[in-house]
Amino acid sequence: MWYFYRNTGIMGINKKQRELHPSNKHNKGYDFKELCEAFPPLKVFVFVNAYGTETIDFANQKAVKKLNTALLFKYYKVKFWEFPTDNLCPPIPGRVDYIHYLADLLKASGISENAKVLDIGTGANCIYPLLGNAQYGWKFIGTDIDAKSLEVANLIIKENELEQSIKLLKQAHSTQVLKGILAETDKFSAAMCNPPFYSSQEEAMMANTRKLIGLGNENDSNLRNFGGKQQELWYKGGEKAFLHTYLYESSMFKTQCFWYSTLVSKKENVEGMCDSLKKLKATDIKIIPMHQGNKITRIVAWTFLTDQEQKDWNIQE
Repeated sequence: MWYFYRNTGIMGINKKQRELHPSNKHNKGYDFKELCEAFPPLKVFVFVNAYGTETIDFANQKAVKKLNTALLFKYYKVKFWEFPTDNLCPPIPGRVDYIHYLADLLKASGISENAKVLDIGTGANCIYPLLGNAQYGWKFIGTDIDAKSLEVANLIIKENELEQSIKLLKQAHSTQVLKGILAETDKFSAAMCNPPFYSSQEEAMMANTRKLIGLGNENDSNLRNFGGKQQELWYKGGEKAFLHTYLYESSMFKTQCFWYSTLVSKKENVEGMCDSLKKLKATDIKIIPMHQGNKITRIVAWTFLTDQEQKDWNIQE
């Protein structure tokens, strides 16, 4: 059966719901006074703008990193979150939105809250495992192709005493997503992924330049407000190529994961994904829209399990 959550249902949105997930702690914006009290290193980056509002310079990479570190420290009990400046610094409100929508999906499927989740491309910041564990107590296996990123992520895990909840694996082949990672005995409640958006370094840098122009810093060629290494930002063939590799490989492990899922930045990629998943005999597909201010993205989730296999899964759980 095929479900497309667009305007109704637990994953849908209405006219008033064009912001973050209802469970997201950041729906009302940032309280910089509280954040600075909880995490004093943020203070140096906070100023009052022309409208009399406390804020930071969102084009300043250091300021953005301190803000997100403060959010993790205050709201998610993450005491240590350090990684190189050339690694991606993710915006916490948007990342935790994915976690909440995935939690809705698991709950609707009758899967226990003590889920085991595969995070594809966990990166040096290890953000999804940190948030998923903090919010729902999920256990994670995180994968990445970069040994240095895994080394940094492992330090974050260790310093936050999460070794029993979060494990990491290296993907040895840059062209593979699930192959070489999943074994026949592995079982995951869900898999999640924030795929590389761009097809080349040039495309990524052009997008970054447009972002800086929007933030008023188009003349600062060295500034990247979110950072990002190659494997985090671009993949040969771009988002579309990565996603179709992921789809195909997921069909090779149909019973190892209840829900496969991914963020999809480009709306035009969704239709092609659905066509491919139908050919691969997915039994259910869900498209979950996420509205974050003026930005619109979506989660695409799919399963290959039959109704009976889903019932058996829940009994085993």
